[in-house]
Amino acid sequence: MEINLATKKLDNVKTDAVFFLMFEDNKKLEGELEKIDKALNGGVSDLIKLQKYKAEEGKFLIVPTLGKIKANYVAIVGLGKEKKFENDILRRVASYIIRKSKELKLSDIIIDTNLQQFENYDEVVQAITEGLILGDYSFDKYFSKKDEHKVKEVQINIPKNQDKDRLNEFVRIGKILAEAQNFTRDLVNEPANVINTIQFAEIAEKLAKEYGFEIKIYDEEEIEKMGMGAYLAVAKGSDNPPRFIHLTYRPKNSQGEVAIVGKGLMFDSGGLNIKTGDFMRWMKSDKSGACAVLGIFKAIGELKPDITVHGIVAAAENMPSGKAYRPDDILRARNGVTIEVGNTDAEGRLTLADALSYASELKPDAIIDMATLTGACVVALGEFTAGVMGNNQKFINEILKTSEETGEWMWQLPFNDKLREQIKAPHADVYNVGTTRYGGAITAGLFLEKFVDPKIPWVHIDIAGPSHHTSGWYYHPKGATGIPVRTITWYLLKRSKFFDKIGK
Repeated sequence: MEINLATKKLDNVKTDAVFFLMFEDNKKLEGELEKIDKALNGGVSDLIKLQKYKAEEGKFLIVPTLGKIKANYVAIVGLGKEKKFENDILRRVASYIIRKSKELKLSDIIIDTNLQQFENYDEVVQAITEGLILGDYSFDKYFSKKDEHKVKEVQINIPKNQDKDRLNEFVRIGKILAEAQNFTRDLVNEPANVINTIQFAEIAEKLAKEYGFEIKIYDEEEIEKMGMGAYLAVAKGSDNPPRFIHLTYRPKNSQGEVAIVGKGLMFDSGGLNIKTGDFMRWMKSDKSGACAVLGIFKAIGELKPDITVHGIVAAAENMPSGKAYRPDDILRARNGVTIEVGNTDAEGRLTLADALSYASELKPDAIIDMATLTGACVVALGEFTAGVMGNNQKFINEILKTSEETGEWMWQLPFNDKLREQIKAPHADVYNVGTTRYGGAITAGLFLEKFVDPKIPWVHIDIAGPSHHTSGWYYHPKGATGIPVRTITWYLLKRSKFFDKIGK
């Protein structure tokens, strides 16, 4: 799908469809509708009054195509109330428009933004671009019969007084971010018989070659020599051997250094504490954090911000066998902390323990980990919101602020000393589960804290809820969502002062 900007009068423009974006409480509505009336040879204002149309978010009103606009389909699409407007509404509405266009078998369309003046057209065109690409996604690789229809071109019609060259850069950024998220979705949606630890490492290697990243991949013997006893214990039960992956993007004029760590369980059966069938279903998505690391690297490989980024994944598979680790086993992590195993289904935090220890040794300015870590986080926040924890409130606030800008919902969960007491183990430094079921997302975060250098600002993002959805929502189709690729990439761009260069 090609996405272009235009500053066209819609008189005599030939296109399959025109979609006008409109606020529900646009104070200039009557005057603006007169413009559409003029282009369409009249009747729109009367039609709106007749149908008592309110421009609620995503609500379509099909209008007559008589008059000067040479289109088969013309519609007004609601944005809701202006005072409640946020950029994510544009992503949502753009996704509704692309789906409607595919349903109607349209090839080229125009999205017109001229019914009202937006405050920031940089954000407007980027959000629409992201919504179009994210909403167009489907994982249909394994269907015998596919819906072959594609929308070929979308033109975003903007006011003539806008800087088109500058806005084209934000279309490019939106395209890169959305395509990186779709790349992540593809990886997460692949089942474990297609992407295991070896295949995942090969994908990382291919990505590194394509964009010129440094990469180191360690096998099980090297992992053992590196003292990663917690990670190695989880991997022992599977016939697919572990692979520890370290990607590095290192620009010439680096303005800082950040490590991102992704939980990389290619599949999680629960190990000897095996999951029930209902909870084992969709465990191909337990690699979502690791796939997000690769998605973020794809984006920064194209955008090239001035910041060094390390991407770290401890890829493993948690399976039950005669070699599998057991409840009551005591493990030693890379940083020397000993761990008593209370449950083999709390395995992700064990792989992350060694990955975070390794990341801390790199002495970055900040560490971010992303993990489908706990069902408790889904219970606490629901399926659509990620839980955020960490050791530095300023850093946490920066991530939360960024997530508001990207529309990827996140909420802070608080650490406290009473919950720290619940991961004290009888015979080792720390338990891999809490002593009660309460506060499970937080006790998992507190466990991870023990493997991070306290001098390094660190944020943990539990994406167990929003990383995968069986029916989808907004611009997320069913399956993998690719969260939090855009949030973390956007944070890296801001931290590197990437936007200072645009327009100069």
